[in-house]
Amino acid sequence: MKVSILNLDLDNTDLVLPRAMSPGAAGMDVFAAVNQETVLHTGDTLAVPTGFAVAVPEGYELQVRPRSGLALKNGIIIPNSPGTIDSDYRGEVKIILSNISKKPFPIKRGDRIAQLVLCPVMTVEWDLCEELPETERGSGGFGHTGV
Repeated sequence: MKVSILNLDLDNTDLVLPRAMSPGAAGMDVFAAVNQETVLHTGDTLAVPTGFAVAVPEGYELQVRPRSGLALKNGIIIPNSPGTIDSDYRGEVKIILSNISKKPFPIKRGDRIAQLVLCPVMTVEWDLCEELPETERGSGGFGHTGV
């Protein structure tokens, strides 16, 4: 599927657009478009620019997901994971990162900071009812089936 993407960082030709890093990759890696090294300190959260905007097709969302290596090795997570880029949003894509590690994490231009996955979205029409159909689980909540 072709998706329109706009380079917002026209002064810099080094900008790398999102891309799959292997033939079987479900996600496309996203690269930081910071102009100078930015440090994400322990406990901090920041929105990292990517230098691009997209026109997600109607009926789809672009999910922003963490990179497993950054999470495991550096404690860098996406706190609202998965983030959603809606089909009607046309601003710059920014990646919200949080540092849950015990050490500062430098972000340099061109660093891979997240991944994007294009996913279909279902439109919901609520059907207000008097009661819901019974199930074996019923209203059993968090952890009610055991560990």
